[in-house]
Amino acid sequence: MRLVILGTGNMAASHAAHFAAIEDVEIVAAVDVDPERAAQFAQSYDIPRVFASLEEALDWGAFDSIANVTPDRFHYETSLRALAAGKHVFCEKPLATHYGNALEMADIAEQAGLINMVNLTYRNVAELQKFRQIVEAGEIGEIKHVEASYLQSWLVSKAWGDWRTDPTWLWRLSTAHGSNGTLGDIGVHILDFAVFGINSPIDSAFCRLKAFDKEPGGRIGDYVLDANDSFTMSLEFGSGALGVVHATRWASGYLNTLRLRAYGDRGGLEVQHGMNGSSLQICVGEDIELAQWKDVPVEPVPTNYHRFAEAVATGVNGDPSFRHAAELQKVLDLGFVSDNERREVPVE
Repeated sequence: MRLVILGTGNMAASHAAHFAAIEDVEIVAAVDVDPERAAQFAQSYDIPRVFASLEEALDWGAFDSIANVTPDRFHYETSLRALAAGKHVFCEKPLATHYGNALEMADIAEQAGLINMVNLTYRNVAELQKFRQIVEAGEIGEIKHVEASYLQSWLVSKAWGDWRTDPTWLWRLSTAHGSNGTLGDIGVHILDFAVFGINSPIDSAFCRLKAFDKEPGGRIGDYVLDANDSFTMSLEFGSGALGVVHATRWASGYLNTLRLRAYGDRGGLEVQHGMNGSSLQICVGEDIELAQWKDVPVEPVPTNYHRFAEAVATGVNGDPSFRHAAELQKVLDLGFVSDNERREVPVE
């Protein structure tokens, strides 16, 4: 597979490193509207060509696929251009900034018969993959209740820099700068964590959002601090299970941690993934009476990058697909409706 990396910002480094390590994948060009940044990126990863626009790269055309690592608001238009040119697309999350665009992207990719995948990175967690296998095998029975959380602390910790002075973080707090807040940024990850883990779609949701006071006047310079910092969702899944999903940037003691717990009529299962690694525990059989949890061994799994390369090689689309990401985006969009109207909304 001959691959072009579109966008050479922070996340592009992960794409370059992972794809470069895959046999039969050749990164042939880097594209960025900032020529200096693109040139430095290309030099760092021994990429032979640099283009200042996607149009230039498409005019050249000597590649099969793009890794779309542009800012969120550009995913829609750039992916559609690549698909129109017959290129397979591996897109960063979220697929689009609202459901209508995401659905159109899925429809067009499928109609064109092109490989389309979204980099929901926590699918790379082997413990989550094993979690789903255990659920599908019926080891914890019929799931009744689900808890999922995504905990970050960068509003109270400077471990990743000071949000008050760093535009990398400031823009995420301002709707005028393109942010949909915690729900729009990391909500897609924790929803996917839950939906994939228990292997069930979401039927309905009730959501609450809140942007807390952080600075006098609610702004820093040009940044109005109005994007939500925390969200909670009460969900009913297609399987009939009830669930609570929440995320926040105020979770002191957790730099970046995802948790998923599922409780069935035959036992419980819990996965946790954070900066220091992952764990998977189960409580079944006689252990239920003593509330004892045991570690579950796991084996390494292919990454999204590997699955995309394999999909291009075989012509069989991989997961997570554009269609799946669009369905998640529908739930995110309805979360804003639910909060605004203070009501439960069906996911139809």
